[in-house]
Amino acid sequence: MSYLVLARKYRPRSFAEMVGQEHVVRALSNALETQRLHHAYLFTGTRGVGKTTVSRILAKSLNCQGPDGQGGITATPCGVCQACTDIDAGRFVDYTELDAASNRGVDEVQSLLEQAVYKPVQGRFKVFMIDEVHMLTNTAFNAMLKTLEEPPEYLKFVLATTDPQKVPVTVLSRCLQFNLRPMAPETVLEHLTKVLQAENVPAEPPALRLLARAARGSMRDALSLTDQAIAFGSGQLEVVTVRQMLGSVDRSHVFKLIEALAQSDGKSVVESSEALRVNGLSAASTLEEMTVVLQRMAVVQAVPDSVDESDPEAAEMARLAALLPPDETQLLYSLCLHGRGELGLAPDEYAALTMVLLRLLAFKPGAVTTAEKKTLKSAEAPVTTAPAAPTAAASRAAVPPQPAPAPPVPMQGVASPAAARPVPVAAPPVAPRPAVAPVNMPEHTPPGQVLPVVDGAKAMPSAANSRSNPASGTVDTVPDAPKVVAVPVRVAPESRADAPVNGGSGTPLVPTEEGGFWHLTVQQLVAAEAVTALVRELALQSQLVARDGEHWLLRVERESLNSPTSRERLQNALRAAGHATTLSVEIGRVSDSPAKRNAAAAAERQQAAEKLIYEDPFVQTMMRDFGAKIVPGSIKPIDPNISQNS
Repeated sequence: MSYLVLARKYRPRSFAEMVGQEHVVRALSNALETQRLHHAYLFTGTRGVGKTTVSRILAKSLNCQGPDGQGGITATPCGVCQACTDIDAGRFVDYTELDAASNRGVDEVQSLLEQAVYKPVQGRFKVFMIDEVHMLTNTAFNAMLKTLEEPPEYLKFVLATTDPQKVPVTVLSRCLQFNLRPMAPETVLEHLTKVLQAENVPAEPPALRLLARAARGSMRDALSLTDQAIAFGSGQLEVVTVRQMLGSVDRSHVFKLIEALAQSDGKSVVESSEALRVNGLSAASTLEEMTVVLQRMAVVQAVPDSVDESDPEAAEMARLAALLPPDETQLLYSLCLHGRGELGLAPDEYAALTMVLLRLLAFKPGAVTTAEKKTLKSAEAPVTTAPAAPTAAASRAAVPPQPAPAPPVPMQGVASPAAARPVPVAAPPVAPRPAVAPVNMPEHTPPGQVLPVVDGAKAMPSAANSRSNPASGTVDTVPDAPKVVAVPVRVAPESRADAPVNGGSGTPLVPTEEGGFWHLTVQQLVAAEAVTALVRELALQSQLVARDGEHWLLRVERESLNSPTSRERLQNALRAAGHATTLSVEIGRVSDSPAKRNAAAAAERQQAAEKLIYEDPFVQTMMRDFGAKIVPGSIKPIDPNISQNS
């Protein structure tokens, strides 16, 4: 007699032999006992969970005649009558199985439905079992809809699929649906133990655990792998042979990796990865085993009493759970889970595995990186003060130094630009050496020039009779010279490096009296189109500093706007508007310009429009009840000029 594989030899022949599908067995058994039978059943689930087996048992329960031939519909078919034996052997004339994967057209479905008009020949019911029903075409589904909705009393439909999402809703609504769940590894382990005891095959429990996990919820896969393991191990199941057959990683490698990650030992992590490469162990299996171990560690950390004492690896997992904080365990689990999807993207899966493990080490909370270590070492090292480099401004106004100058004393009320610069904490502040200015100061001090500073202790008595000589860099005595008095000096305009690039948008608006008058004047010029292009920009971006009769002083931040042509055209436009004036333009910070006032008014209109929309009762109702959201930037205020014209 030929050998029969374990998956077929130990296929359940009754509901009592079904494993892991108690919810389906209970529902069908109660329906059979109470005679509440539906005309169409749909069994869904992954491969090897018992969809075809349940349909055959259901067909036997509907047609069982009992050992004496007087039986009826029952939830416990006898298995010895003509109907039961023929269904088990696959030769019962009233039980038809159709493989929709190879018979998916409308012609095959019509040929099956033509048999529906004939009453059963041997049994009590005709049963049409269509496997992988989601493979049927749309026309085939449409052809069977009417018969599926109102079949004859003697006809029962049993549909099975691994992908119920592809089954039309019109078919789902006509069927009683049962979802067969993937089986837990413990359930598979228990069933494999019974099967191997019946087969008299010696097996180690850890080897059966490996087979149960490798089955991934499918009992048929578990029995097929067991057949393969028996042949591979010459009639016995050992952990070493089963692990070698499956290519799975020994948990000792996983435990070593997790311990190295917990101790931030990068050398051990890389060495363990190379050991996996040398032994030819699967990188994907390594990450999978790590996720399993980390998941059990997280459970132990959350519920310490959940440790299974019968598991020989429970003590090691509890030890590792004590080494890692719960947040690090969750992080490692997430990175391992996502790292499995990156293995196929790398040219070498072991290199990808090494990168995933190093990522676990790099993103470990509280880990100190190499750069941080260098920063800490440099912070601990003694700080040496370097001489301050001369600035560009100081070099422009540099004068030959005096021999052995006295320590400078800052004049009250006059601040040196260098004193305002931030000084590093490690180095003590170094006072800049003041330059000696000539007596005849220019009207406009160039940027960066430092005012003369005199030593109050030594030079103050002779300050009245001295003056500086720029040619020699010394101080000459002048009889009856007037006393030097500190007077306010106009601050030089800031350098263009400090000025905002966007035309002064970085400086807040500070309204002034002259600014209001200038804003109204410029608006009239723009409305009359008296100024255009660069002349209009000069008017909009400038600030009216002062009006002295017919002389007006403007200030702009951009030097490019202060061209003679633009200034002359703006002056002519003002005269044409009735302002007989002469313009002067200086460079400096602008705090009140027509452009800033227009921007502030536009911002106020925008805020008012957004407030109006957000406080609208209808909008609030839509956001609260339906989760509506307002797209940022979609609210625009209405132009007042357009509203007035309309």
